[in-house]
Amino acid sequence: MNWHALDWGILGPALAAGLLVLATHVPLGAQVLDRGIVFADLAIAQIAGLGVIAADTLGMPEGGFAVQVAAVCAALLGALLLTWTERRAPRQQEALIGVIFVLAACAGLLLLAGNPHGGEHLKDLLVGQILWVDARQLGWLAALTAPLVAAMALGWVRRAGHPGFYGAFALAVTASVQLVGVYLVFSSLIIPALATQRHRGAARHAIAYGIGAAGYALGLALSALLDAPSGAVIVWALAGCAIAGAAAFRA
Repeated sequence: MNWHALDWGILGPALAAGLLVLATHVPLGAQVLDRGIVFADLAIAQIAGLGVIAADTLGMPEGGFAVQVAAVCAALLGALLLTWTERRAPRQQEALIGVIFVLAACAGLLLLAGNPHGGEHLKDLLVGQILWVDARQLGWLAALTAPLVAAMALGWVRRAGHPGFYGAFALAVTASVQLVGVYLVFSSLIIPALATQRHRGAARHAIAYGIGAAGYALGLALSALLDAPSGAVIVWALAGCAIAGAAAFRA
């Protein structure tokens, strides 16, 4: 193990990004499980990623404002589509979510087919680049996270019904998928929520957030010590902390 790799200058911003992601994903993850639409986050994350890929294909500057707008617009269009399908075919919603995810993923592959760096772009989309997050990205994430958290805490999202939920969901996922990747977006939403299903209200959110924070901190530390891909290690760390947390709070 390389103990010198525990550099707070790198791990600190990455952990801050993880905590900001959890701020919106913990309450949204509980709603996802309660609604029975577990794969909605994967679909919207993939659609947001498709927006990023499309912007890159059109030659827009990587990470620029135009790319962020493309990702947000794509995710909001995806949210509108899921709102429409839930109203028209509620029994088939989960299956339709899966189909939408596959279509968005295949569209991204087609757009990247002629790109010599397509494999690298696809990897970044799936596993993210959390270790290389910078102050500008953190500021943008915090600026979007704060009003979303306030809207959820004040009950505005809940009172807005399905459009409000999917809209908040789309914005939260768009903000996180470019930093942590599709896999960590899904894990941050579902794993802490799944581990705390027996709890309700503020207690559930507090325990889930603690599990998520521990998973990110442990995963980042292990990935640095083992020189392993951070996104993949954090997913496993989240799962381990969720198992430990669920057992501890069941006792």
